[in-house]
Amino acid sequence: MRRRLLAERAGFASGAEATIANQALADHLRPVLARLEPQTLGLYWAIRSEFNAVVACAADPACAGLPLALPFVRREPRDMHYRRWNGKAPGAVDEARIPTSDGEAIVPDVVLVPCVGFTADGYRLGYGGGYFDRWIAAHPHVTTIGIAWSAAALTPEQFQPAPHDMPLTLVLTERGVV
Repeated sequence: MRRRLLAERAGFASGAEATIANQALADHLRPVLARLEPQTLGLYWAIRSEFNAVVACAADPACAGLPLALPFVRREPRDMHYRRWNGKAPGAVDEARIPTSDGEAIVPDVVLVPCVGFTADGYRLGYGGGYFDRWIAAHPHVTTIGIAWSAAALTPEQFQPAPHDMPLTLVLTERGVV
């Protein structure tokens, strides 16, 4: 299922509707962030056809001056934490080879979480490493916003969460809040 969703997402992201969908998701993200009023916003560096939340935030005046953070992944022991980020080109690469910040460790109060797939009740299918699930479990007070394309929606028959899967606060797609 993960491979199929990633292939579909790659096709979608290179298709004619992607530009409109990107703008629509960014348009839905703005009021959500305005309502939440984060003190520190945890973003992610987009890979593999993900919605580019960094670009969307850079274009949003509400993000101007907002403290930002990027995740940093360690493979052994498996761990993820956020590092304060100045919004400029990342100065480091984590152990998953994803660009990240070399800033101090920080816990954002609102984080955007990329989704390969998602359910209507907020469960997320990621890349399989469990990094976000472990981080969310350790920080239950944080508001988590799953970011996905609507085509990645999964029914309960397609995806049944395991005991370690953590629900997101909400999921946002180009069609709005799920």
